[in-house]
This record gives sequence, C-alpha cells and structure tokens, in this order.
Amino acid sequence: MSFTIIVFLLMWLFQILFLEKFYTHSKIRDVDDAATRILNSFEIDSSAEFSRKMAEIASENDLCIEVVDRYGRSLYTKEFSVDCLIHGKENSIYFYQKKITDNYNKPIWLKVPNPHNNYSMVLFGCALGDTENPSGYLFINTALVPVGSTVTIIKRQLLFITFILIVFAFIISLFVSKRIARPIDRITSAAENLAKGDFNTKFDGKGYLEVKQLAEALTYAEKELSRVDTMQRDLIANVSHDLRTPLTMLKAYAEMIRDLSGDNPVKRNEHLEIIINETDRLSLMVNDILDLSKLESGRQKLEPSEFEISSKLSEIIGRFKGISEKMGYSIHFIPDEKCIVFCDVVKIEQVIYNLINNAINYTGADKQVFIRQINSPDGVVIEVEDTGDGIESEKIKLIFDKYYRSENHKREVVGTGLGLSIVKAVLKLHGYDYGVRSVLGKGSVFWFRISSNNVKNIHNREKNVDKNCQ
Repeated sequence: MSFTIIVFLLMWLFQILFLEKFYTHSKIRDVDDAATRILNSFEIDSSAEFSRKMAEIASENDLCIEVVDRYGRSLYTKEFSVDCLIHGKENSIYFYQKKITDNYNKPIWLKVPNPHNNYSMVLFGCALGDTENPSGYLFINTALVPVGSTVTIIKRQLLFITFILIVFAFIISLFVSKRIARPIDRITSAAENLAKGDFNTKFDGKGYLEVKQLAEALTYAEKELSRVDTMQRDLIANVSHDLRTPLTMLKAYAEMIRDLSGDNPVKRNEHLEIIINETDRLSLMVNDILDLSKLESGRQKLEPSEFEISSKLSEIIGRFKGISEKMGYSIHFIPDEKCIVFCDVVKIEQVIYNLINNAINYTGADKQVFIRQINSPDGVVIEVEDTGDGIESEKIKLIFDKYYRSENHKREVVGTGLGLSIVKAVLKLHGYDYGVRSVLGKGSVFWFRISSNNVKNIHNREKNVDKNCQ
C-alpha cells in the first residue's frame, strides 16, 4: 500500500503540479535543438537541401521559422501559426533583428504574450555566420498552449485511476500477505511442536521457494536433532549398563572382603585384585567418554609436533608385548623408510593404540595382527589388519559409531565400545583420510593416512633422496 501511494504521489506531482513547467521546458528544448540543426544545415547544405530540412524541422516540432539576410529581407520562411510573432504583423522582423544587434549579435530568448489569445509565445533569434559580420538572422517562434484544461482532464482521470488502483492494491496486498504468511504460520506451528520434542513433525514447504528451502532446512535439523536424541538415549543406556556391572562387582567383592575373606590373605588379595581391575575398567570408560566428548564438542585443540613415525609405531607395539606373550598373540610390524611427521603425537598414539586393541579383540583363532607403514607421495598410510571373520559391507558404515560392536567375534571383547569413535574424531580433527577394508571370513584392515603436507623424508637425507615421502 505504501508503494502504491508513493507511485500516485509521484504521478500527481508530475502530471498536475509540474506539468506546465515540464511542458515549457520541453518546448524550449525543442526550439534549441531545432536551432542547432538549422545552423548546421545553413553552413554545409545547398539552398534546396537547407529549405527541405527547415520545412521538415518546422513540421516535426510545430514551429514558425524565418531566415532573413542582414538587411531583413526574407530568404526562407515556414509559417505554421496565424498568430506567429515573426509573421503576425509588418516590420516585426526588424524589431526582433534590432534586439539581436543591440545584444551584440548574441542569441535572444523572449517569452511574449500573444495579443490575439491567451497563449504565451517563445521566440528565439540568433545571427547566422560570423557574429561580427553576420550574413543573416534566424528566428524561431512557437506557441505555449495553455495546459489548464489538460490538467483538469488528467486530474479527473487520476482520481478515478487512484481510487480503483488503491482498492485493487489493498485486495492484492491482503491476498499476497496471506499467501506469504500461511506457509510461515504452518512452519511456525510445526517448529513449536519440534521444540516440544516431537521429532515426527512434518514441515510443509508449499507456497514459494524460500519457504520450501526453510522447510527443507528445518526437516534436516529435525533429523539431526532426532539422531542426537537417539544417540543421547543410547549413550545414557549404554553407560548406565556398562557402569552398573563393575559397580555391582565392586560392591559385591567389597562386601565379601568385609564379611568373608577379611582374615584370609589369599581370598582377600584375589578379591582386591578384582576390585582393582574393575576400578581400572571404570576409569578407562570415564576417560574415553570425556575424551570423546571433548573431541566432538570442538573444545579439544591439537598440539602438533615432529616425531619419527616408524619409531613411534615400534614403541606402541612394544607396549603390547606383555599381553602378546601372556595370551599368545603375534603382532607383526612391517615398517617402511623413516619419515618425520608433524601432528599431535598423543592423539595419534591413541588412534594407533585403539586400532591395535580393536584388532586383538577381533582377530582370528591364529591370533595374528599385522601393522604396516606404507610411504607414498600422498603421505604415510598406517594399516592395522586382523584375521577375524570380517565385517558385512552394510555394517562397515556403522563400525565407527559409539558402542557399536561387530557380532563376528568369538571371545570376550575388552574395551568400552568407544575406541573406534575416538579414532574417527581424532582423525577428523586432523583432517586425515581413514577407512576400513573387509572381506568376510578373511579379516579387516583399518587404515588412516597422515597427509603429505605433514610428512618429510629423512632417509638418506645426506644424499637428498626422496623416494616415498613428500
């Protein structure tokens, strides 16, 4: 409505208040343009061509034109009005010619009321050729027709048009505003249901493109919120389950020590050992939950440093020597040329440790685990392979989810179920590629790549050899 009112205000200003000034300015500009064309033609065209052009200009612009020599004798004339100032009465040309000469042959502009009617007349006069010694004079005359009656007619038309269009604008405004507001109202109502926890809310995006895009964004947000809510429930359920068992055992064995084995050193030590193991398990679980929470919230910051990857892998594998000898596992390390990498050593250690621990949990009856370092132009690839039953292709995408455990295992799995989720979070924080290759019945290979931007070769540095690392 505001836009409509502004449009009509402009129309009334220009069509009613400023119409006469605009009309006068336009006529004066037409006279000026005609004079310029006539002067140019006078200098370069022949007499016949000049006469033709002057007639054409007079006809196009409704002008009276007179060209006289220096003595006031007519050379070319075109008359379109009986009330013309330059043709209206005898000796009028000499009167206006004298005004030019008195003005030192400079052009003159006159606005003169016509004595025979209410019109005002605009007269232009100028010298032809050299102003010091002109060869003749040009006079142009045109009538300024009163626009009062025209303004009255336009005013009546504008009144009708203004009334009709304001009514239409009001109706269209109501229609458009309702059309715009209706889908927004629907989405607002649906968003209120979502805020109350209803994750089955449907966002109707019918209406127009922006509302459709908003509905799609809210639908995506709803799915993510639903997924987070499900993950939160699963996390609480799993943590509660995992905490309940060791807490129950801690209480049970503590009561046994109090009631039964307090005076029996052998039994007491056995029960205390179980309590210590369960406490370690609780501590490991809490630490994993805290680590994963920090990684996923973005509060965990990287502290990169340089270290040699082959030595670090050997060091980590050495930590598993005790469990290997005790439980009969064989961990094979296949190194490549030495390379310096630049990343967070503590977090990468955690990744490698979790992958090896996962391989030990799920390797086959032969209890073989293979760790490879593969240098390439793209960086350093670390692979951890087990010889277990493998993972179904449709379940590979779930393997890094919290608390997901493959059903293809035959022994008790040691861990909190968060190891691979921590691996995923750390590698994403570094921006490294990672993945799983698995064949049912033959085992799985978990791998990640330390980017070439974070690797430099130190093998044969004195010979400037750089074969496998960049």
